[in-house]
Amino acid sequence: MGPGHPHRQHQNGLSTMITLNILSGGAAQGLVRALADDFESQHDLHLSGTFGAVGAMKQKLTDGSPCDVLILTMPMVQDLIKQGLAMAGTAHDLGVVKTGVAVLAGQPPVAVATPDALRESLRQASAIYFPDPQLATAGIHFMKVLQKLGLADELADRLRPHPNGASAMKAMGLSKDPKAIGCTQVTEILSTPGVQLVGDLPKSHELATMYTAVLAKRARQVDLAQALIAHMASPALAELRAELGFLPV
Repeated sequence: MGPGHPHRQHQNGLSTMITLNILSGGAAQGLVRALADDFESQHDLHLSGTFGAVGAMKQKLTDGSPCDVLILTMPMVQDLIKQGLAMAGTAHDLGVVKTGVAVLAGQPPVAVATPDALRESLRQASAIYFPDPQLATAGIHFMKVLQKLGLADELADRLRPHPNGASAMKAMGLSKDPKAIGCTQVTEILSTPGVQLVGDLPKSHELATMYTAVLAKRARQVDLAQALIAHMASPALAELRAELGFLPV
């Protein structure tokens, strides 16, 4: 994922390089990007990451997309192990990711600590950016929150769903709309320029999701994939994970 990489030489003299393929929920995109350059250099390979709604990543896997490492919600990883699409005994938890609320960088924070405060802040928003309400963990949950707050119909024309949380936050940042609000997983807010985290959803509407990395059953680079999984979950990266929004396991 980084800029220039060393290359291996094949017998025919052509330059080539090992690629490690990752299918991941958007929550882990910032973490993978942060460690990519060092890991690529150390292991002389290229990390190719596809990030998006966890449901969409599961579909890519079942459709046959190349995959060595999966980073998805823990229940989904367990389900894929049962289906024989991920390897039992290779899963490592990366941390718990909460779902939070964002505003544009530089804007005053809005109140979100209680359901009533969140309801009023959402009502005051000119646009509400969030991930896919059908396939994304946070998007599915946020639609349920809107329904519980009695806002799903009232705010329907202000909802701005996007394929995943990262794309939703990017679009919100680019909108330059000072009254826009976003809701997605904290990791996606923290890793997107132009937006800032206000706070987690109130306790009664909280979503805290364990993300887990696991070896794909069809992995071509088994040893390197397991090395990446161990590195991501290692104590050496505990501080980085925390900075990027992964709460300790």
